[in-house]
Amino acid sequence: MSVDHDDEHHGGHEHHLPAVDDWPHGFGEASWWPFIAAIGAGGIYLGAALFIMGQPDYGIVGPSVGPAVFVVSTLGFLTGLYGWLYHAFIVNFWEGEAEDHGFPLKFTMLLFLVTEVATFGAGFVYYFFIRAGAWENLPELVTSGNVLGSLVIVNTLILIASSFTMHFAHHALLEDNHSRFRTLLGVTLLLGLIFLGGQVYEYYEFILHEGFTLTEGAYGSAFYGLTGLHGLHVSLGAVMLAILFVRALFGQYSSEKHTSVSTVSMYWHFVDVVWIFLVVVLYAGAIINI
Repeated sequence: MSVDHDDEHHGGHEHHLPAVDDWPHGFGEASWWPFIAAIGAGGIYLGAALFIMGQPDYGIVGPSVGPAVFVVSTLGFLTGLYGWLYHAFIVNFWEGEAEDHGFPLKFTMLLFLVTEVATFGAGFVYYFFIRAGAWENLPELVTSGNVLGSLVIVNTLILIASSFTMHFAHHALLEDNHSRFRTLLGVTLLLGLIFLGGQVYEYYEFILHEGFTLTEGAYGSAFYGLTGLHGLHVSLGAVMLAILFVRALFGQYSSEKHTSVSTVSMYWHFVDVVWIFLVVVLYAGAIINI
């Protein structure tokens, strides 16, 4: 399918289909990719629910339905993320960063974070309800108090440290200290990857050595649902940090051109705050008044 040159460069902006128009002009590009990612993300939750419903104790659906929906939805989610990130960050990579448009773009990120608060809030409401009414048959991992171990504490300190390095990286960029900016941005990315590695190792220990799985009662579903959702957000943040780091190596940011850096910084601080709340409520709170 061919696209006219004027349509492809409408308003002086090069577009990557399916987006063909800016709205409003100069403040981001209309795109279907976020909707594709959202549908895939919703399907992931549906697949997890169908997996539980397909267990022998329930038998509401076939045992293969949940995993199949989960796999297809995951592929759809990753496809949506790829298109979204490509459209937002990569398609105009060699053109450099646009001038900072200020409040409108930051407000867009704030609106996105509000939806994320609602998403995590729904998970926490579920947890509080089971804590108040169905707090029984807890796994030995919780009753022994081992759910809050040294790995969780170290991982928390790592993520908190990454929030500080991200803040000072952005501050260095605003002062046009590009060397310090690149160094601190790289450290932030490294700390984020270490955190993800720690969470994977924690899952490995819990599942294989402690026998603590997703189907281990109400607490198990709440634990893996909330920590897994957070891990997914940290993974997305790590991808965005990696893109920022590569672009920083090409000198595409400055004190006047830092929109991507400021918005990703807001997102990264958000996932850090959510993790602290998770540790207080889901780890420490679980072993209090058992």
